[in-house]
Amino acid sequence: MAVLIEILREDWADPSVPLPEHATAGAAGADLRANLLPGDRALGLLLKPGGRVLVPTGLRVAVPAGYEMQIRARSGLAVQHGVALANGVGTIDSDYRGPLGVILVNLGSTAFRVRHGARIAQAVIAAVAAARFAPVEALDATARGAGGFGSTGRD
Repeated sequence: MAVLIEILREDWADPSVPLPEHATAGAAGADLRANLLPGDRALGLLLKPGGRVLVPTGLRVAVPAGYEMQIRARSGLAVQHGVALANGVGTIDSDYRGPLGVILVNLGSTAFRVRHGARIAQAVIAAVAAARFAPVEALDATARGAGGFGSTGRD
């Protein structure tokens, strides 16, 4: 079942930059593209090693209640250039209506230039369950118990 995500372009955004789209029929994520401010379009944004930058998409979105938009890294940027999302995975909540930006970080050893119109991340739409939180006197026992990082073995 397809979930409708309403999209509004910012007044300054370049309308020739494609809206988010799935590259293949089986793709879970829709490609998000850099839609740079007019003054940055010719040269792009330089991302130095160890640096981070908020890349504009020129979009605002309306995610339906009961869903979130997850912003995920593109594996090609990670393996080829060391470029990842600074916050791991971003979440766009259903009640957020502000600008959609992507925080990129350069974990590589050479500078990377974010070009206008380039695919910079992917958006995955996921259902979310509302949770209630309640204090208790004790938690139920499990086989793992309080075992943390590395406690389930080394492979």
